[in-house]
Amino acid sequence: MNQPVDHSMKFKELMGNYPTGVTIVTAVDDAGSPVGLTVNSFASVSIDPMLVLWSIDDRASTFPVFMNADKFNVNILAADQADLVKVFTTKGINRFDHCEWEMSDHGLPVLANTAGSFQCKVHQRVKAGDHVTMIGEVLEIHSNQKPPLLYHKRNVGPIPEEFYK
Repeated sequence: MNQPVDHSMKFKELMGNYPTGVTIVTAVDDAGSPVGLTVNSFASVSIDPMLVLWSIDDRASTFPVFMNADKFNVNILAADQADLVKVFTTKGINRFDHCEWEMSDHGLPVLANTAGSFQCKVHQRVKAGDHVTMIGEVLEIHSNQKPPLLYHKRNVGPIPEEFYK
């Protein structure tokens, strides 16, 4: 009898070789405390209306907060913010004690010195496998004209200088 082929390692390898930007998505819990997590599954969806998406693992500690939140902020990390990736993937700490941030007029945590951010209201949630894709309608955009941080082969770093030539 033939055994089914497990392509999960090939899937992870190929997806890991696909460079993406790095974001930290933030929101507030029911008590008004900030929460956030590192995300590289971020993309634009639509211009009219302006929609973006990102995905959250249903086992993430912040999953219940994001399922109850009606807004979120996508902080696009700048090339010099690789240290924040570790902060926002570390469990058991108050992540916001280890970075500069402020609360926006929309009541969302916005990290300082990022490449930019998209403050969004939840437009739709779509269950997909072991993740939920969050689609947000953009309420406000900030761009700081800084190069972004990239994720490639399980590493983070700036875009190489030769890319801009």
